[in-house]
Amino acid sequence: MKEKIEQRLKLRNGQIGKVFPTILYSELLSLDLSAKNNLLTQEVVSDTAQFDQTINAMLAGKFGIGGFLEHRSVYQRSSMYTGEEFRSIHLGVDVWAPAYTAVHIPWPGKIHSFRDNEGFGDYGPTIILEHQIEELSFFTLYGHLSRESLENIYVGHTVNKEQKIGELGPYPENGDWPPHLHFQVMTDLLGNKGDFPGVIAPSETDFYQTICIDPMLLLTFR
Repeated sequence: MKEKIEQRLKLRNGQIGKVFPTILYSELLSLDLSAKNNLLTQEVVSDTAQFDQTINAMLAGKFGIGGFLEHRSVYQRSSMYTGEEFRSIHLGVDVWAPAYTAVHIPWPGKIHSFRDNEGFGDYGPTIILEHQIEELSFFTLYGHLSRESLENIYVGHTVNKEQKIGELGPYPENGDWPPHLHFQVMTDLLGNKGDFPGVIAPSETDFYQTICIDPMLLLTFR
């Protein structure tokens, strides 16, 4: 199913709406959050204010993007990623922009679920949409939103392409991260509502690659 959805999205590239209609492609900077980035020390990422300052310095006035299947060490900042195997593989694409930047919908659908995933290092306010492309269903996840984004919405609410779905949240309400959108695309939610793994253990990569679509297929810029 994943391959069929990917093929159909590629064929409809020109019909996909912009998640960030105000951001130009020329304003984007690929942001490396892997272990190779020696600016992101444990001391920096453990303090959100320092982390935010470091990200802003790296961006130098641009917007950041990247992270699909990136192996990251920054998750050492939160105990929620520890366990038998440290979770470090990022399943979404992050777009780094100022708090309250508007987030729009790339494909028509409906609200599947939403939740404020509170806790240091979590998603914070999160919305999941369900979409159809011909007879096939897929889901998009929007994490690290503002709390206001969860107001006046309900499960089953129909949403249109390029409709505003919310805004980027400030820290600490966004899970205590420098402001950004975690954007993820799945073919199966595995029974989850308002939440879905965005970071997994390396040993889980093969499985999640069967249901997680490259989010860049739905991220277009002017």
